[in-house]
Amino acid sequence: MWQAMLSGVASLKAHQAKMNVIGNNIANINTTAFKSGRAQFQDLISQTYRASSPPSAARGGVNPVQVGLGAKLAAIDVMINQGALELTGRSTDLAIQGQGYFMVSNGRDVRYTRDGAFDLDASGTLVHRSTGFKVMGWRASPSGTVDINGAITSDSVLQFPVGSQAAVRQTTQVTYSGNLNANSDSSSSWATTIRVYDALGGPHDVTLTFKNRQSPPAAGGPAGAASSWEWTAMEGTNLVGDHTSGTNTRLYFDSSGNLVGNGVQGVTVTPTNGATPFNVNLDLSQVTSLASESIVQPISQDGFPPGTLQEFAIGLDGTIQGVFSNGLSRSLGRIAMSHFANPAGLERAGSSLFRPTDNSGLSLVGAPTTGGLGEINSGYLEQSNVDLGGEFADMIVTQRGFQANTRIVSVVDELLQDVVNMKR
Repeated sequence: MWQAMLSGVASLKAHQAKMNVIGNNIANINTTAFKSGRAQFQDLISQTYRASSPPSAARGGVNPVQVGLGAKLAAIDVMINQGALELTGRSTDLAIQGQGYFMVSNGRDVRYTRDGAFDLDASGTLVHRSTGFKVMGWRASPSGTVDINGAITSDSVLQFPVGSQAAVRQTTQVTYSGNLNANSDSSSSWATTIRVYDALGGPHDVTLTFKNRQSPPAAGGPAGAASSWEWTAMEGTNLVGDHTSGTNTRLYFDSSGNLVGNGVQGVTVTPTNGATPFNVNLDLSQVTSLASESIVQPISQDGFPPGTLQEFAIGLDGTIQGVFSNGLSRSLGRIAMSHFANPAGLERAGSSLFRPTDNSGLSLVGAPTTGGLGEINSGYLEQSNVDLGGEFADMIVTQRGFQANTRIVSVVDELLQDVVNMKR
């Protein structure tokens, strides 16, 4: 009878642990990205009254006779299935759709989380809102390129202070479009001005002048050339390029007015503000020479003056795209993620954070949408994956199991009392 009582007590402890798991699940029904737990039982060691015996020619075999000694808690599994995504509209709220964990650091330890409730602190660093841990990732180079093959260290944090970070882009190419009048005389010319920018963002106004159809018209030109125009490029009174410098040529046109030969010319601008001299390609391939008035204008140039960061957006692949007041849009960095061979083996560290264990496997770092990692949804948060209906059903079953085991204890107590009363 003592064994029956001890079996009941052991089972009470197991059911108590399961009720604790259920209570924790229900308590975290609204916790961002919470992963529910599931208690598993297994039987304790059994006492053998009689061992089994094999069959013989005269008698059949006999099964073992055993009495179990109760139940115990076998495991508390972490249910890692995806939670639903909730729209928040906040650009720094991030939800992972698929596999993986965000990486956050306090400068000493790295923790992992599915809780993407992030924000910018006073220094413009992206941080885990509740703990202040900094979100880890790859920073972009000044040109806006991100090397996702670089190592992630404690210094690999993402910082982009809105309103204070500045960016410029040196001009490398200007594209022109238009027409040069095929009926104009040799004294006719056309001038157009474009503003380009050096590496410091300093402006330079370059005036491009086309003039003087050659006589003979296409002397020294490529095959099919029927006419030609000379050009010069000036910054103020300084010559920065013409049709005779470097690999530049005249502009040659065929009998249909289309440009033939070299359509990309080059100029070199020398700043006086300390910036280094820089080359600019002039793409004139869209210029024609038809019997119509001359009008050649720049249609684009790839440089930008200094501008401050106004806003940013985070893409599905974790790329943080900044928009500056000068119209420039470039990458500021990319969020890093990790996945594990056995994510259920991670250890809860509080505040919706996890730490790796010997059975979780090593952290495999990668960029979102690569290597089996999920995508990032900006403006969303992952909800808890707790199934409230299932938890209430488990609570009822656990309650009944607990009550049944209390009856075992009380019945055995009554039996023992009857045994004691036998001596009276």
